[in-house]
Amino acid sequence: MLGAAATPAVAQSDNLVQPAVLVADASLSKQALDAQALAASRYGTFWNTGDEAMARQALAPTFLDKTLPGGRAQGIEGVLAASKAFRSAVPDLHCEIRQMIVAGDRVVTHLHFTGHFTGTLMGKQGQGQDIDFIATDIYRIAKGRIVENWHLEDNLSLLQQAGLAAR
Repeated sequence: MLGAAATPAVAQSDNLVQPAVLVADASLSKQALDAQALAASRYGTFWNTGDEAMARQALAPTFLDKTLPGGRAQGIEGVLAASKAFRSAVPDLHCEIRQMIVAGDRVVTHLHFTGHFTGTLMGKQGQGQDIDFIATDIYRIAKGRIVENWHLEDNLSLLQQAGLAAR
């Protein structure tokens, strides 16, 4: 059974991005809930700040991206490279966790990204366009770290806002 819960105390103490809404499996212990939410909050904070240390704390050394985009390296290094490339296009990138659902060894996050396209993306120079899109991630967590991630971004909105796809 799932129910709304307060944001875990562990995550609050680290100045991490907090979910606006947290829904948790009522059968999880507080310790398990805190560990799952902490890993997801660290990963959200990484996307919000670009802080490599947050990614390394959130992701297991054996991390696998199960929906790996073409051309991206697998594992932590691929995630770090993707963030760096995207931040070069949208230097003021902001990520918030609108919803977090914790059940068993899985965490689902509904993410909201905003910023301004002032760098270069796919060979196009930004002109300060507003960027505003969502993503949904499903994490499998073991020993307090994300070991697998399935994700889907609203890339069509992103490309349209950047002027790289017709509206």
